Amino acid sequence: MENSSRFFANRDCQFYPCHENCEEINCLFCYCPLYFLPRCPGAPEYIERDGKKIKKCTNCVWPHLPENYGKLVKILKANMDFGADGPAQE
Repeated sequence: MENSSRFFANRDCQFYPCHENCEEINCLFCYCPLYFLPRCPGAPEYIERDGKKIKKCTNCVWPHLPENYGKLVKILKANMDFGADGPAQE
């Protein structure tokens, strides 16, 4: 896939490809922006460390698949917390 505003593959990154079994990795979301969600559409695993449950997304490629860009943005918009005053006005 060609780099664009919806897709970017950073093939020069020392960690690329960071996930196995994924031909086209969208690096726009190098770190998953859905990590903060208790439930996400990906396939996270959970580990326990020091009595805390930690989301481990190493084997999840959902946010990196080009066809999920629009879905991911929609999920982020639906989960934004602007507070009582709403979004900042420019």
